[in-house]
Order: sequence, then structure tokens, then C-alpha cells
Amino acid sequence: MASSNSTQQDTNKPAKRKPVFTKVDQLKPGTNGHTLVAKVLSSDTVVHKPRPSSAHNVKPTVIAECLIGDDTGTIIFTARNEQVDLMKAGSTLILRNAKIDMFKGSMRLAVDKWGRVEVTESADFVVKEDNNLSLVEYELVNVVEE
Repeated sequence: MASSNSTQQDTNKPAKRKPVFTKVDQLKPGTNGHTLVAKVLSSDTVVHKPRPSSAHNVKPTVIAECLIGDDTGTIIFTARNEQVDLMKAGSTLILRNAKIDMFKGSMRLAVDKWGRVEVTESADFVVKEDNNLSLVEYELVNVVEE
């Protein structure tokens, strides 16, 4: 009887939600919580601040703009610090809980402390390079409700 009782308890545990994978062309300004698989096409370090000599426990700041994409399009991913090391051209990544930041009117994908960047096995898609969502300029429009 104990064995049937233990299966009863297991069903009360909340089931882990399977991540819903987003495609690059579904990304929209102001959205977050995206999980996606993407390939790294290129990575350019844009900020490299060495640690100030007075602060021994402060890590140096490194920021790279990386062009990543899947079979629907590409977007610029802003990699920070240890994320930069994972951004090798040709590698495939899983970005968990990614968000869209706006930079000079265009979308950038980013993963903050609440998300994760993981290297995964190579994906079998060809990146659609002629649909770069970061080249689309958005204008902030204030909607006045009457």
C-alpha cells in the first residue's frame, strides 16, 4: 500500500514548466522572459574597462555586441562580462529568460542576472542573415487615450 501512497504525493508537486522556445523574428520591443536557441555569427568587444587600482574586489567590465541568429533572423545580443567568453563565432547557445533592451531606437537582446546563457550542441539550422531585427528602427510614440 505504501507504494501507491508515494505516487499520490508525487502528483501534488508542481510540474516543471517546459520552456517555450521563441524564434528571433518573434522578438518585440519591451518584451522579456524569452528562451531561444541561437548561433553566434560574430562578437565585437565594445567596452573593456580594467579594474580600478583602488578597488581590488571590483571585476573589470567587459561588454560585447554579438550578432546571433536562428533560421528566422538575427539580432544583436549585448554580452556582459563572463557571457563574452561564451560568444565564440559558430557556437550554438541557449539563452534563458532573455529580454529586449532598446538602444538608440533599435532592439538588443540581453540576459541579466535572472537569466542564463548556455553553450549547447550545434544546431542544425542555417541562420537567416538577411533579417536583422537590430536594423529596424523603432520610434517611441506616446498614445493619448481619450
